Amino acid sequence: MHKSERTITFVLLVLDVAMVVLVFNLAGYLRGVPNQVVLLGALVPPALALISAIYLIDGYRARTDMLSVDYASQHAIALASALLATLLYTYVFASSNYSLQSSRGVIALSFFGLMALTLGYRRLIYQRSRNGGGTRHLVFLGDPESAREFRDECRKMGMRQTVIGAAVNGSSSLEPATAQAQPPPPRLFHELLAEMKAGTLSVEAIILRENNRDLTPEVSQQLVHLHFQGVPTFSLELFYQVKWQNIPLYRINQTWLFQEGFQIAREPAFERTKRAADIVLAALGLIVAAPVVLVAALCIRLSDGGPAFFTQTRIGLNRVPFRIVKLRTMQPGLDDGERYTQPGDVRVTRFGRWLRASRIDEFPQLWNVLRGHMSLIGPRAEWDRLVAEYEREIPCYHFRHLVKPGITGWAQINYPYGACLDDTLRKLEYDLYYIRHFSFRLDASIVLKTIHVMLFGKGR
Repeated sequence: MHKSERTITFVLLVLDVAMVVLVFNLAGYLRGVPNQVVLLGALVPPALALISAIYLIDGYRARTDMLSVDYASQHAIALASALLATLLYTYVFASSNYSLQSSRGVIALSFFGLMALTLGYRRLIYQRSRNGGGTRHLVFLGDPESAREFRDECRKMGMRQTVIGAAVNGSSSLEPATAQAQPPPPRLFHELLAEMKAGTLSVEAIILRENNRDLTPEVSQQLVHLHFQGVPTFSLELFYQVKWQNIPLYRINQTWLFQEGFQIAREPAFERTKRAADIVLAALGLIVAAPVVLVAALCIRLSDGGPAFFTQTRIGLNRVPFRIVKLRTMQPGLDDGERYTQPGDVRVTRFGRWLRASRIDEFPQLWNVLRGHMSLIGPRAEWDRLVAEYEREIPCYHFRHLVKPGITGWAQINYPYGACLDDTLRKLEYDLYYIRHFSFRLDASIVLKTIHVMLFGKGR
């Protein structure tokens, strides 16, 4: 993490704690709580709940776009979750002399105030850092073709920084690989280094192509020095994982699985704990969702007389096929034909379009979770016909079957519905990141962001 990013994270953390103390005490005063004293120790649980919820939606990452409507809605959902967690602790787990038990109104009023305040100063700080940081650059040290691909990827991911291609020496490899693309010609690294030392070039990070064999001991030493001076050097794969939270497919090979990470494969306790959580939450979910599913099924049945539910063969853990259950959203007889659903697809019924947008059509999959075919969170369960094609076209596609498919997942919330092979490749990068970096923190983050998707009708 860059020094300025660490500073922003620290400032936000201090502000959040200060706001919890200020707002809760002010709310207690306004509500006229009897024997009101300054609250400090009693605010540890709500402060931890607030910090944890904001952390799960990347609210402490300087690169999170806190001006976006998407982040604002996620922030509101996170604070609402923290409110529920605080209420649960206060009235279920806390001792009878816990001071916040005197008024539910204080807790609710405080979190609604915190919802606006914590989002407000985040937007101000983000705006200030974006406008006041000057033009910052990313230096890509590698061959011109890789630099062009990296520049294109940065553009797709919405990066504002300018990418400067750099080379160690002035060999013929410095010529652009494709004249049609017309990328900026690479610059010599020692020239860029001189500008950085002179203060005329502001660099946020240096990205190193892993197969670059031209690094001399002197250049390596300079990179180490820059790293400890606050200009970090990332391998290209590490940059993908840290900044974009996915894994570039060019790095995947048959030995990729044996690298660090993969807690699921190496710690069976993780998988057993996850399975236990799936059973409990899926059972509760089915009880809560049963009325909604029944009403939706009745509406589907009355609308066209066709079946209310749709089943299809999908591929699960270790490539084992199973029959998935969903509410039918397409016209009878047309829901098992074309491979992909396109925007405005005529096969989707009017009611089915709403079911898809709200993700209600996926509620019956909780039954698949209970039966052990799926998990609540994991890669999307793909149609067996598509899997056969993908495994022919995409090397190492089978790695995504190392874990159970999920109703929601990292790829589903970070990338829109896949409608072609290229979309499948992009989503696979996120699936592989999830498989490698599985954690309960990541699962909790996915849950909060999935709620955002459901509330704002972003499904398809």
